[in-house]
Amino acid sequence: TDYDVEKFKGQEVSRLNIVIKQITDSGVLAQSVVNGNSRLMHGSVTQAGDKYIFVMDEPGDDKYDGRFEFTIQADTLSGTWSPYDKALATKKTKYELTKKPFVYNASLMLPEDWDYIDYANFKEKQEIYKDQETGIADTIVNEFYRSASPVVYEVNSSKQKLTEKDVKNLRKLDLQILRNTIFARHGYTFKSRAVRQFFDQVDWYIPVSNNIEAELTQIEKDNIALLNRFEKYAEDNYDTFGR
Repeated sequence: TDYDVEKFKGQEVSRLNIVIKQITDSGVLAQSVVNGNSRLMHGSVTQAGDKYIFVMDEPGDDKYDGRFEFTIQADTLSGTWSPYDKALATKKTKYELTKKPFVYNASLMLPEDWDYIDYANFKEKQEIYKDQETGIADTIVNEFYRSASPVVYEVNSSKQKLTEKDVKNLRKLDLQILRNTIFARHGYTFKSRAVRQFFDQVDWYIPVSNNIEAELTQIEKDNIALLNRFEKYAEDNYDTFGR
């Protein structure tokens, strides 16, 4: 079971997932995932009426570790996180999450209204701009971004056995997204911000695991190998996009 961010007092926040892994007489084992950083945490649970009250501690060997205190009532999880390191800029944080089950589904596809622009990686280029009225020339710096093509939401790399003909003319970003969508369907926790920028905006993506190699199907393994091979030599088109 996974609890994913529903709202946060109207503020823009990083995506948070809390996975309750095990509850026994000796305590609770859970996992927090924020910005691709997956941390196991241990603690306790008590019951008060229809509420379950959790106090969970991350290991403490990471500067961003802290304590989660939350309650679960019906399908809602709400509470606070406080860092152990009181010098951090991030102080006590409130969150409210809703319950979402994680189930692998090879048919899951990326939405067509998805943002296919890689804002995490860009190139800067100096260009001369000349004012038409004054004739005065000035140098400006433009940012150029790479983008993916519609193939990323048209091709299912978990169900369709890809061939060299299918991928040889694709952009590098297309190949990377098709490959990483396989991992996303399995709930892989992406460490790279450049990858998370795409999948954190997809409703069905639930990061729950750091290692999904054993869960991959043979078609997925073959497609990953093929996509990796063509990624090494593929190129990208860069253009300007407004934000």
